[in-house]
Amino acid sequence: MMNKFTISGSPHIQGDASTKKIMYGVVIAMMPALLVGVYYFGIGAVRVLLLAVVASLFFEWLIQKYLIKGPVTITDGSALVTGILLAMNVPSNLPGWMVVVGALIAIGMAKMSFGGLGKNIFNPALVARVFLLVSFPVQMTSWPKPTPISNGLADVITGPTPLGIVKEGLGNGQTMSQLAPELPSYTQDMIGSIGGSLGEVSAIALILGGLYMLWKKIITWHIPVSILLTVVIFSGIMWGFNPEQYADPVFQLLTGGLMLGAIFMATDMVTSPMTKGGQLIFGIGVGLLTILIRFWGAYPEGVSFAILIMNAVVPLINKGFKPRRFGARPGVTVKA
Repeated sequence: MMNKFTISGSPHIQGDASTKKIMYGVVIAMMPALLVGVYYFGIGAVRVLLLAVVASLFFEWLIQKYLIKGPVTITDGSALVTGILLAMNVPSNLPGWMVVVGALIAIGMAKMSFGGLGKNIFNPALVARVFLLVSFPVQMTSWPKPTPISNGLADVITGPTPLGIVKEGLGNGQTMSQLAPELPSYTQDMIGSIGGSLGEVSAIALILGGLYMLWKKIITWHIPVSILLTVVIFSGIMWGFNPEQYADPVFQLLTGGLMLGAIFMATDMVTSPMTKGGQLIFGIGVGLLTILIRFWGAYPEGVSFAILIMNAVVPLINKGFKPRRFGARPGVTVKA
């Protein structure tokens, strides 16, 4: 009697991971940074978060039910993650209708127009952030100053981010020594007592989320470490060359959206390389582009642009770093 073999598509290794489990794991990892954002920006942060999440879920449901007319998958957690990440990437005082427009761009244009989860080329939340930044630059760069909830309600006062202070000051001919009194301390950078998007202000909270995802094996170390290490090396070289014109590596690590981008945005498994070697190349590219834009670009921050540019290169990276076929010997070409 002949044995019959069932041949099916990959993957052939089973595990207990699922899209829903991974997505809700990411949501848990984002909680520390979200709580810090709510603590420092109060009701504004809650408003932006709720609007972004509800709008993202609504637009995905609407498109799947009435345009694509396929299964509705809003419970898998992917739209929830997109909504939270969108909220984490905008100021807490952003007008509500702009938040809704951002959700529409993220879900409708950056995700569903490519076919939905797993088929999008670019990170949806970052596409929305860049769209809002280009379309509404004033509102997207009016950063509320942090006012802890324990101090009660206060008038919303806006001010520049640390990166904005450096970019504007150096552009006006000042030096880093002259700008130092205007910059927050590294302790403030770590705990989140600085201006910025509601999800990027606390380095400690973001690192805690990253460690949780590493522990749960939701992400690997390759992308975040390669991004952060590249930023440290490149900015360290420039700082060593001229410390009066370039901020030091610690400042580059702790300010802006670098931690948020490296830990939560660049590690998106849909829009990042599949292999470990490819992930290292991807991370190095993101780190280099980030510093290039921060030092010599028109915008104070470059993380979002850097990740989106490298998202576009991922198909090429995947072709150059293909895993070895099962059963194939190195150096041996298998002809079809």
